[in-house]
Amino acid sequence: MSSEDVHLMAHLMRRAGFGATRDELESAIADGYEKTVDALLDTSTVSYMPDDIIRRYHVDQSELRVVEVAVANWLYRMMTTTSPLQEKIALFWHSLFATGERKVNNVQTMVNQIETFRKYGLGSFRALLVQVSRDPAMLHWLDNQDNHRDAVNENYGRELLELFSMGIGNYTEQDVKEAARAFTGWTFENAEYMALRAMKASIWPYSRVACQFEFRSDDHDYSEKIFLGESGPFDGEDVIEVIVRQPATARFVCTRLYQFFVADDVDEEGEELIERLCQTYFDSGYVIEAVLRHMFNSDHFKSTAVRFRRVKSPAELVAGTLRTARPFPRPTVEMFQVGLATNYMGQELMNPPNVEGWHEGAEWIDSGSLVERVNFASQYLGNPGSPGVRDIADRLASEQRAQFDSATLVDSCLDLLGPITVSDETRATLVASSEAYEQDDLTTRVAETLRLIGSTREYQLA
Repeated sequence: MSSEDVHLMAHLMRRAGFGATRDELESAIADGYEKTVDALLDTSTVSYMPDDIIRRYHVDQSELRVVEVAVANWLYRMMTTTSPLQEKIALFWHSLFATGERKVNNVQTMVNQIETFRKYGLGSFRALLVQVSRDPAMLHWLDNQDNHRDAVNENYGRELLELFSMGIGNYTEQDVKEAARAFTGWTFENAEYMALRAMKASIWPYSRVACQFEFRSDDHDYSEKIFLGESGPFDGEDVIEVIVRQPATARFVCTRLYQFFVADDVDEEGEELIERLCQTYFDSGYVIEAVLRHMFNSDHFKSTAVRFRRVKSPAELVAGTLRTARPFPRPTVEMFQVGLATNYMGQELMNPPNVEGWHEGAEWIDSGSLVERVNFASQYLGNPGSPGVRDIADRLASEQRAQFDSATLVDSCLDLLGPITVSDETRATLVASSEAYEQDDLTTRVAETLRLIGSTREYQLA
């Protein structure tokens, strides 16, 4: 097993998941790179703690009540799932189809939307768009319950084209109007009932029943429409069928996937890969799994040039740190505070700032969010009582490196935590800081060194 094998597999696990322990990396390397890619993309056998079991640990651990608890449950699943790509792709689509509970005002409906992203996120983009267009959270978020045959509301039709599929410049205002007409009558049940319950403050202790999709045929515009150069008595599914066939859609989707899984900025080689991904998009029948398989197996993705080229989102940083440290073998009440951690870093899951979602990449970092990121990583990586931290110390002890000097300890921790490559200046600072703990026991020394690494610039990158 070469050093490059470890670095490459760690890169794949950071991008297709939330990182991996050294034991997990070694197991994946033994299976082989392409087989590991296939395993990550296979979500047919997923293991995670069911929601009803989580709620038994803590009476308030119910996604039916408080959005912060729903977020904590999701982060716990990111931390413990055997299928990290399923959660990663759900996070990607949540960023793209940005929907907020603050307006939807129904936590279970938001939780159901995340489950839709898990279920359809790696399949046909056409099928996913249909499900999103029928999703009560999305319909409420973009006011499609107010989109009537005789009083058209263009919100969803516009954002479907601009932010969800094609991008500005690839459609006309008339296309927006026609798309909106096609989605008239697409609404959700029990909206009036739940609004009345909310007004009467009668949602406790059982909360709201999740909203369900409803098509009201008497409110749908069945007349002829001209959309993106094609004509017919289109409904919403017909419009989606036209959208997914457009070259602009392929480029939009593949570019967003590239920026999420490969690099924040697209260089010349990235442009070439995106062109090939677009071809795979069409050849596969718009299947996202096929696009990602091509991406992960490409020479460009494997190259050292794109490693550590993405700023971790708050969710990635939190989930990755927790998967490493494993401080919560059970979903205890402290997990609720973890659900708030991403908020403090600038990513309030299930409550994006607006329909455009979050500004990602370097914009994740500012003076306030950086302090929160560093404090979080340092807190959990620096806890010698966490099972993941003890595992790293035990591995070093088993390799008879318990008495090594600070420089060797820093290099070993950088290796086992990533591997992470840091600048000479950063390494020198880590070594100098680590020397203060040379007289402590190995587990304490490892925890303090990991805490210091968690505060570095390099730890913020994936």
